[in-house]
Amino acid sequence: MTQAHPDRSRSALSGLGRLVARHPRTVVLLWLAAVVAAFAAALGALGNQSLFDRLHSGDPSVQGESLTGRNLLTAAGHSSLSTQMLQVTGVDLRSPQVAATAVAAVKQISALPGVESVAMPFVVPGGVEGPAAKPLLKDGSADSGGFLTVVTFEHSLTSDQRKADQVPVDKALHRLAADLPGAKGTTGGVNDLITAITGQVETDLRTGEGIALPVSFIVMVFVFGGFIAAGMPVVGAVAAIAGGLASLLGFSHAIDLDATVVNVVTILGLGLCIDYGLLTVSRFREELRSLARGIPPSEITRDQIIRATAHTVDSAGRTVVFSGVTVAISLGGLLVFEAQVMKAIGSAGLSVVLVAVLVALTLVPALCALGARHLLRRGTEQAPEHGVFSRLATWVHERPVPIIVVVLGILVALALPAFGMRLTSSGTEMLPVGSPQRVFFSDLAAHYPQLGGPDLEVVARTTPEQAAAYAAALPPLHGSPVTGRAERVGEGLSVISVDVPGGPLDDPARDYVRTLQQHRPDFPTYVVGEASSLKDFTASMVARAPVAFGLVAIATVILLFLMTGSLVIPVKALVMNVVSLGASLGVLVWVFERGHLEGLLGFSSVGAVESMIPLLVLAFGFGLSMDYEVFLLSRMVELHERGYSNDDAVVLGLQRSGRIITSAALLVVIVFSGFIAGQLLVIKETGVGLAVAVVLDATLVRMLLVPATMAVLGDWNWWAPERIKRLHARFGITE
Repeated sequence: MTQAHPDRSRSALSGLGRLVARHPRTVVLLWLAAVVAAFAAALGALGNQSLFDRLHSGDPSVQGESLTGRNLLTAAGHSSLSTQMLQVTGVDLRSPQVAATAVAAVKQISALPGVESVAMPFVVPGGVEGPAAKPLLKDGSADSGGFLTVVTFEHSLTSDQRKADQVPVDKALHRLAADLPGAKGTTGGVNDLITAITGQVETDLRTGEGIALPVSFIVMVFVFGGFIAAGMPVVGAVAAIAGGLASLLGFSHAIDLDATVVNVVTILGLGLCIDYGLLTVSRFREELRSLARGIPPSEITRDQIIRATAHTVDSAGRTVVFSGVTVAISLGGLLVFEAQVMKAIGSAGLSVVLVAVLVALTLVPALCALGARHLLRRGTEQAPEHGVFSRLATWVHERPVPIIVVVLGILVALALPAFGMRLTSSGTEMLPVGSPQRVFFSDLAAHYPQLGGPDLEVVARTTPEQAAAYAAALPPLHGSPVTGRAERVGEGLSVISVDVPGGPLDDPARDYVRTLQQHRPDFPTYVVGEASSLKDFTASMVARAPVAFGLVAIATVILLFLMTGSLVIPVKALVMNVVSLGASLGVLVWVFERGHLEGLLGFSSVGAVESMIPLLVLAFGFGLSMDYEVFLLSRMVELHERGYSNDDAVVLGLQRSGRIITSAALLVVIVFSGFIAGQLLVIKETGVGLAVAVVLDATLVRMLLVPATMAVLGDWNWWAPERIKRLHARFGITE
């Protein structure tokens, strides 16, 4: 049954399509200028500070006890950000020559701008043999051949001053190590760790793009049967990357951007632009073939190209706009959360969605108009009425109940590990094993335990005497005594350092945070540390999740109703997405928390999942799932409104959209796989989680579960109360 294209020549999108087709070169040149400017600004080529220089890294903190305590310590000048360290090994600590060289270096470093103090075992009372030197000696012994130098910077320094003053300090520390006979020295500190993480982000971004873009292009050559058609979505993806980086640079001046935001947002921009570009180019070829049927490609007229572009932007463009809105809604849910990193990802993600939609509505159609005659040399994307996907839908319709039971059983089984999810907030563990800063902090914790930082800290507003008494009588941990070290850090402010078995994020530390919070002294205390920050972050996420997911669900149901005229289809889509995303979280836990596939994926398990990942997978995965839902439903709704029966609309709709959905999903998985190849753990987890979500959604859900449930429900799929139906007739959104 062949239907003419509906007359929508007066629609705004048709008008946009005609405008683009009449001035395609101007549109492409404007985009080229914008892309070059965006890349130049983001990379600092315009004399400005680059995006990567403006990134930060740290715990995903929220307002709470831990942040309050940390702010009190920072205000009192007690901050790990103010120190830089040198670890030296392979020297004779009792050698007068070594001592003389070290003391001379201390005098030189102390005189450098911004330096407040220098700690070294050679300059403390008693020298290397004195008790004060023990924390600065490797393994606490002068026989170990190693020592630590700690340089403390002035607390009043700004971030830029701190970075500038660290340069001569690092040179002096390296010179000290070089001047000591047989010595090997490594420098490190929290600022160096942040620099290493942000640098790894930039490296992983290049790696991901270097894999994703060329491999995606090769796949699209096979999908479209030609290089020109395949190149158009890739060009659009490059434009999306540029727009995304430029928008992130702008956001970095308004809010602190975590280093991981760049790759996460870039992943989204790449995936959406490839999806939308694939849909737009395919629909353009279909429309142009319909208008120019029976004539050679060389005889296609300019008027036919303009009409095909207008039809494409009106039809595929409406689907792109609708999909962009649904993805934006899912990302908008992140703005509800308190953590700045979530707000940053949500805000930047919304801007990238806007760029992807603009690319699909203007740049890709302009490229199609310019290359229109070349696009038909290898055939058309017009799918036949019957084929692989229609046969699949027919097979599903013959046995819908068993398929629903089996598919749901598989998804539920995959989701089960998610119920045992353990969250963490890694620091050095995010870096690849063997990276200099990860090795530095690992050695620091192993050989200088007193200077590696306590597992927990309790900030106390009280006198030094009361703080010392509290430190000596801390509550026990699982029946074992715990002692702390009290230190006065300001007027009426002390900090009690507490060490427990294991690391700062192991179960004993997490348990002891709860114990300390349940057994408060008579004066105000604030429990500070990685376990406390994670507890505050998790509590904030749990408290705000119902509101975020509720708003996303309501908005999604409304939008899908406006598209389909049904209340059943939107609710069903939500339920299927929940089950599908639960399965992807279960796979994430199985891989990263339980340590499966470590060798294949190239990571070292920390026994938990990074705290941001579940929300990111849910938000991004939901958006991408609805993306494919829109692609599939747009065809089914179009056919059903033309008078096809429910079953015929499903079969033919899957036939016409199945190839696009499958190709788009394959390309998006390639994009995510490019970032899985990166080294930063949080990016690797994001890539795996979203790749699994897309694979499950595009195969088990869209190809099997959707047609099976629609077969079982029959005409009930399209049910809605008559009063609400009238709303759809007036405001509905369809192709």
